[in-house]
Amino acid sequence: MDINRLVFNRLDENTYITSGVPGRCVIVDPGCEPGPEQDKMLGRIRELGLTPEAILLTHGHMDHTYGVAALQKEFGVPVYMSADDKAVVEYFQRVAKFGIPVPDPSFVTTDVTDDMTIEAAGLKFKVITTPGHSPGCVCYYDEEHKVLFTGDTLFAGAIGRSDLFGGDYDMEIRSIMEKLMLLDGDVSVLPGHGPSTTIGDERVGNPFLEPFNEREEIPELNENIYD
Repeated sequence: MDINRLVFNRLDENTYITSGVPGRCVIVDPGCEPGPEQDKMLGRIRELGLTPEAILLTHGHMDHTYGVAALQKEFGVPVYMSADDKAVVEYFQRVAKFGIPVPDPSFVTTDVTDDMTIEAAGLKFKVITTPGHSPGCVCYYDEEHKVLFTGDTLFAGAIGRSDLFGGDYDMEIRSIMEKLMLLDGDVSVLPGHGPSTTIGDERVGNPFLEPFNEREEIPELNENIYD
């Protein structure tokens, strides 16, 4: 499994180009804005000698979707996203301001559901629904290579904010603890922002998860107990 990471837009969003066989690839969260960033994205794909077969969206926020419409038009590929985040895409079209560029919303999506498997470019991705950062947040897990694309659900040492449209903190914590933290500790986590990490490192060292991941204490023996 080959993975190339590019960092785009003013929020330093991680876009991943991943391939399991020569000449074909899957793109995860293309956050490249129109202009030089999209030119850079297309240039990297050509440089690697790859043809995209699918685009995987972890959620519908603007910084993760800037390049989706252009790439779908260029390569004619399916775009996978939860139906629960279609309202998120529409919402940010209405409220974006202060000169922030708005993604082209014309891309067509294919709905994903929990435990669904997506096969493309010689890879298999299991969909893990993780609502909380947004209603339709999902992670994509390549079980064979033990690689998990988490979008903005889980970061190295942090979790995604839940104060944006449709966010839910309690739901996000449940998603992480009940689904992601149950994966093997050596699973690589490739988040939507910042450096990569592992499930094991986040299980024991993520400060946002400590209150929910305390070790069970064993009561001390009472030394005053008589036979």
